[in-house]
Amino acid sequence: MDTDFQSKSSSPVIIDLKAQDLSKSNRKPPDPKRSWWKEASVYQIYPASFYDSDGDGFGDIRGIIGKLDYLKNLGVDVVWLCPVYESPQNDMGYDISNYREVHKPYGTVQDLEDLIEGLHHREIKIIMDLVVNHTSDKESRKSKTNSFRDWYIWRPPRIDSCGRRHPPNNWASIFGGSAWAYDVTTDEYYLHLFHNSQPDLNWENEDCVSAVHDILKFWLNKHVDGFRMDVINLISKTVGLPDAPVTLLDSAHQPAWMHYAHGPRLHEHLRGLRSILDKYNAFAVGEMPWVKEPEHVLKAVQGSRNELNMIFQFDIVDIDIGPTGKFTKLPWSLCDLRAIVEKWQKLMTQNDGWNALFLENHDQPRSVSRFASDKPEFRVYSAKMLATFLSFQAGTLYLFQGQDIGMVNVPKDWSLDEFKDVETKNFVEDFMGSTSASQSLLFAETMDQVRAKARDNSRTPFQWDSSANAGFTSGSPWMRVNDDYKVCNAKSQLEDPNSVFSYWQKILRLRRKLKNIFVYGDFELVDRSDNHIFAYQRSSTDGRAIVLCNFAACATSWEMPSEVGDICELDRIVLHNYSITSMPRIIHTHGKRVVEFLPFEAMVFVELHGGSNR
Repeated sequence: MDTDFQSKSSSPVIIDLKAQDLSKSNRKPPDPKRSWWKEASVYQIYPASFYDSDGDGFGDIRGIIGKLDYLKNLGVDVVWLCPVYESPQNDMGYDISNYREVHKPYGTVQDLEDLIEGLHHREIKIIMDLVVNHTSDKESRKSKTNSFRDWYIWRPPRIDSCGRRHPPNNWASIFGGSAWAYDVTTDEYYLHLFHNSQPDLNWENEDCVSAVHDILKFWLNKHVDGFRMDVINLISKTVGLPDAPVTLLDSAHQPAWMHYAHGPRLHEHLRGLRSILDKYNAFAVGEMPWVKEPEHVLKAVQGSRNELNMIFQFDIVDIDIGPTGKFTKLPWSLCDLRAIVEKWQKLMTQNDGWNALFLENHDQPRSVSRFASDKPEFRVYSAKMLATFLSFQAGTLYLFQGQDIGMVNVPKDWSLDEFKDVETKNFVEDFMGSTSASQSLLFAETMDQVRAKARDNSRTPFQWDSSANAGFTSGSPWMRVNDDYKVCNAKSQLEDPNSVFSYWQKILRLRRKLKNIFVYGDFELVDRSDNHIFAYQRSSTDGRAIVLCNFAACATSWEMPSEVGDICELDRIVLHNYSITSMPRIIHTHGKRVVEFLPFEAMVFVELHGGSNR
């Protein structure tokens, strides 16, 4: 198993703050704590599903190049490109066979260089996926003496008292089954935390580590601006690879994250990667599943440690996941969400860290369907409310393709045969293979959770217009287009001031104009107990803002706490996700002020110092 490391070859409203110049809040002297990547908004592109330029049914790099003006119009600062490297595509490109070549259906290295140039011409930076916990499988399984053998993790089988062969330990694969695959040619097992075609790299091998460093330099020399590092915290394993604790009594394979989520040499390796990035003024955001304890997170992101600039922290997107895995259900409340947001907002600002703000990506279902409502009467308001909730917190903002137009999960009546993702297929196969599955009281609920949380929900083709296949391809799409593309598509939203797209434009402009408040300001929860309203304050020496979001599918009222003061007045509102005819209703009664909310209503109020708001 090897990879070619070594080869060199509805209507939103913005009301102007009267008698104020919003741009004055940016007039600050240079600050070493400030960085371009802190102020950025990042747009993630899943290339197979973005736009197909040649009619073969798969999105490609030329397709992305053809849509660069769309991204510029939206107002994003950075594009994050999911893997386009050469790959057998067992896990949609996260199984890489050559890090210096492009997968042919996506295009060529020249196409990628043209994309980089086109983005930079529009003053948009680009980050690429760095997938170096595992690769595709190839050469090293040929023999035990193969030159790449020790670049992967091989172990002899365990033989029981009856002479039967077993994997070297009891670790479970994240995609189901054992984390070990037997190779008959060499009579040994190799470790694969993910698909069995994705063997884990051995970061104890210095030649392997050096090759990873060369990959960074190769793309940085082509003017890439940084990397999103896939499951980067898994690269160091517990010495000796011991058995995991038995927590699943009916399984031979046990969750073993405690032996690979933050291993003994992780931070040494992260510092090695960072030493290269700093020479190019590039940045890195790490994907770090199973890392939830503050001390472990801070070790990776504190500025003084020179490791990662930020990580994707998974507490919010894990909020509805039950104790036995992704496809089990867990009820959550707004109090749970508040606790998560406050924890990470405070932790980062008080400890020289930085947050990555996201609700969607290629591994998560659509946020409108998950955290609000995708019913026709609510979906637009829901999309705008969630955008408001997320975008004004402290951190770098990430939005995933389709989030900008309010795309939702696939219909619940889609057959499971429509789903393409290996994770979903493996789970369904294992679950259906259970002798009791078809009679289980949990069967229907589990299948509902599969449909609700499957990664394919976010991977359906982007909905460009109302023509055949949503304008994604002139051919036959690799994956079925979501049925609602005639109602939800980019073309219908571009010139509509009431659209989700237009709302995102206004959010990105507002973050940029008031970055001292919304990027670098302090964060405080305003109300810790309301069951429907998520309220928080952002403040700096420039002024303050109040962000109010109704997470309920019903009208509700909210009494303003006294500490809010008089900021919540109509002449201070700068963003609102309903129409001009549905302005917020603020009632003054008995010395109190009450805001009456419509379903999924959101609003932002700003008060700047040194200028009149009246």
